[in-house]
Amino acid sequence: MSFSGEVKEELSRQISTSRHCQLAEMAAILCFLGRWRTTAEGSPVLCLQTENEAVIRKCFTLLEKTYNIDTGILETGYDEGKGHTYITIAEGREKVTKILQSVRMNDEEGMAKAQKKGINPLLIKNVCCKRAFLRGVFLCVGSMSDPEKSYHLEFVCTDKEGAEQLRQMIQGFDIEAKIVIRKKYYVVYLKEGAGIVDLLNIMEAHISLMNFENYRIVKEVRNSINRKVNCETANITKTVNASTKQIEDILLVRDHYGFQNLPDSLRETAEIRLQYPDDTLKELGQKLDFPVGKSGMNHRLRKLSEIADKIRG
Repeated sequence: MSFSGEVKEELSRQISTSRHCQLAEMAAILCFLGRWRTTAEGSPVLCLQTENEAVIRKCFTLLEKTYNIDTGILETGYDEGKGHTYITIAEGREKVTKILQSVRMNDEEGMAKAQKKGINPLLIKNVCCKRAFLRGVFLCVGSMSDPEKSYHLEFVCTDKEGAEQLRQMIQGFDIEAKIVIRKKYYVVYLKEGAGIVDLLNIMEAHISLMNFENYRIVKEVRNSINRKVNCETANITKTVNASTKQIEDILLVRDHYGFQNLPDSLRETAEIRLQYPDDTLKELGQKLDFPVGKSGMNHRLRKLSEIADKIRG
C-alpha cells in the first residue's frame, strides 16, 4: 500500500465523537463525491462516485452513527455514460432529505451548489469541525507522494470556489497552501515538509505523522552527510589543485633560476614542499627547522609563485 493509502486507512478509522464534527465530515464526502440519481419510479437516490473502500467504509459508519440509518446491503452501480462506478448510500425521499438538510444542502440543487461553491460556512465554524472536514476531503480527493522521494500533499478540486475555500481553511491553521490549475482541475497543494506534518496532525493522522517524521529525519541526516562529504571533497580538490600549482612554480624556479639564488627561508620552503607534496600548509610549516604557521607558509609560497610568474613573463 502506498503512503497516501496508509494515511487514508488511518483517517477512515478516526471517528469524531461530536455530531457537529460528524456532519462536517459527511458534508465533505457529499461535497466531493456525492451524486443524485432517480429510480424508475422517480424516487431520489443518494450515491457516492468512488471505488475507494476507505471512503465507503467511513461514509457508512457516519450514516449509522449520525443518522441512525441502517445501511443494509451495499448496492453498486455503473454509469455507462460517464464511465463511473457509484455506491448507493440512501434511497427514498425521507432518508435523502434528512441527510442533505443536516449538511445544509437541502436537495439536489443545494448539493450541486455546495459542490461548485463550497459548503455552508456554518458547518465549519468550529475548529474541531474544520479538522473533521479536512479529514473527509483528504479521504475523497487527497493524495501524498512517497516521503522517501519528495514532500507533496494535494487536494484535487473540480471548481475554483471550492478549492479557494479549502485553501483558506488550511491557511487558517497557519499552513501555507497554494492553488495550481492542472488540466480542468484546481489543485490545492503543500510542498513544505513542516506544513504537511502540521496538516497530518490537524487531520489526526498521528501514526502517519510519526512515520512521515521518521522519513524526514532519515532524509535530513542523509542530506547532511552528503553536504559534508561534498564540502570535504571540494576542500580536498582545492588543496590538491593549490599544491599542484605550487609544485609547478617551484620546479620552474629551480630549473630556470636556481634554489641557490633564493633566500634561505624560500629555499627551505621550496624543498619541503617538493618533499611533501600532499601535506597541508600547517603540516609543512611544522616540518621547517624554525616552524612557521599556515599564514607564514602561504606568504612564502606566494613569493615563490611571484618569482615563477616573472620567469614566465
